[in-house]
Formats: sequence, C-alpha cells, structure tokens
Amino acid sequence: MSSPGDIDDSAAPLIEHLAELRTRLIRSVLAFMAAITLFFIPIQGDFIAEHVMEFLLDPIVDTLRDLGDPSPALQFTSPQEYLFTLFRISMVGGFAIAFPIIGYQLWRFVAPGLYRNEKNAFLPFLIASPAMFLLGASFAQFVVTPLAMTFLLGFADASSIVTNLLTTATGGTPAEPLPREGATITFFGKVNESLDITLKFIMAFGVCFQLPVLLTLMGKAGLVSAEGLANVRKYAMVGILVLAALVTPPDVITQLILFVVVYGLYEISIQLVKRVEVKREAKLRAEGYYDHEELFDELEDETDDLK
Repeated sequence: MSSPGDIDDSAAPLIEHLAELRTRLIRSVLAFMAAITLFFIPIQGDFIAEHVMEFLLDPIVDTLRDLGDPSPALQFTSPQEYLFTLFRISMVGGFAIAFPIIGYQLWRFVAPGLYRNEKNAFLPFLIASPAMFLLGASFAQFVVTPLAMTFLLGFADASSIVTNLLTTATGGTPAEPLPREGATITFFGKVNESLDITLKFIMAFGVCFQLPVLLTLMGKAGLVSAEGLANVRKYAMVGILVLAALVTPPDVITQLILFVVVYGLYEISIQLVKRVEVKREAKLRAEGYYDHEELFDELEDETDDLK
C-alpha cells in the first residue's frame, strides 16, 4: 500500500480545481490558435497552408500523370471553397503542431492526482501516442493514398490498360487508345473532395496506429491481459474488417491494406501486454507478494478437493 507521501498534496477546494482547468484550457486554445495562424504565413508568394495542400494532393497529381495527363489540374466550384479548404488544412495541421502543448497542459492538470509510479507509467504513453500517429499518417500519405488513387482513377483508363497489357504479352508494341465515340469521360477533381480522401486516410491510419499504445496502457492498468486478447482474436478480426470497410473507400486493395496493418498492430499489442505482465510478475516476486498469492491459490485448490 502506498504511503501518504507517495501522492502529491491536492487539498485545494473544487473552485481552485475549476480555475486550474480553465487556465489549462485557455492556454491550450491559445496554442491551437497560434498554430493555425502559422499556416497563413506567406512563403515564396504562397501561404504555408497552400504548400501543405500541394503536398497532400501529390499522390492524386502523380497518379493522373501516370495515367497520361501531362498537366493535371484540380478545380474549385464555389468562391469560398478554396479558402475553407485552407482553413481546414490549418486546423488539422495546427492541432498536430499544438498537440505537445495541449498534452503538456493536460498532463499538468492530471499529474497532481496521480501516484509517482502512475506518473512514470503514463508519461511514456503520452510521448508514444503522437509518434505512432505520425507513423500512421506517413504510411497513409506515402503508401496507402497512392495505391488507392491508382486503383480508383485507373478505371477511367481501364480499357486502354487492358489492351496494352494484352498487346505487350503477345510481343507487340502498346498502341495509343482509340478515341471513344459519344461523350468524353474526363476527371475534373474538386480540391476539397480530393483533399477529403487524403485526410480521411491520414486520420484513419493515424488513429489505428494508436492501438498498441491503448492496449498496452490498458494492460498496465490490469484492464486487459495477453491471454484475453489472444482468446478474442477471431472477434477482433471481424471488428477490424468492419472498421476497414467503414473508414476506407469501397475498394478491396485499401481495405486489405488497412486490415493487414491493424491486425498486425493487434498481434504486436498482445506481445507488448505479455511483456508488461512478465515485468509485473517479476516485480511482485521480488517484493514477495507473488509467492504468497501462489500459496493462497494452492490452499484454495486443496480446500476444494477436500470438499
């Protein structure tokens, strides 16, 4: 049992806790607003948000070039659409930049109510969470989005692709696609809709990459066990399949990628929880508690046998 000295003094009345919460919230909001403002600083004649937008739209533009469009262009169809798109980028990016400050304010508010060992256990997860989100977002931007755009936009050129593949397989030279009769089908991408797909991928994979952090933290708290996670593995697979169908466009490739990645993270989480349990058992043995629990369990078993 922890001694009274293990927990920080926190005898302040409720009104002081509410004042502390208000202060932390105000500082978080100010940091968030300042981070949003950064995206409207002009660099080389364009706002930073515009450079970020071009970076996020690169997978779509590169895919259009690969499909034969020498100068791909995206359009906006309402006067406010472009500005609102920049605001959306600045809000998402601003939250990412301000997250260390927001997380620190949250930590400063919660920390006085935690034991020292709880602080030492919680702080690494506070650092691991943004790192895993960044890893998932990078995977979405550089791997998933290009594959999804190639699959989705490739339908427009499907007939010529099949013809050229058959021609190449028979030893011939790929020919230019024959002109279509009737209406010409052309992709005119809207800026906000194209960006929406990219941001959905980034958010979906960023959140899914939090799975090891969440399950390991729950394992430290004793809410889940490695054996329990392993026993519900088949239900987890079904849940991951449903999740993949909900957060990705209706194409099998993207859903399969998300399923494989998230299920792999689930298996990694089982191993991390198992490692946490091994460390906890070793600590209990060193303190002499674990042996007493084993002796108590054996006495209970012997009592049950006698009954």
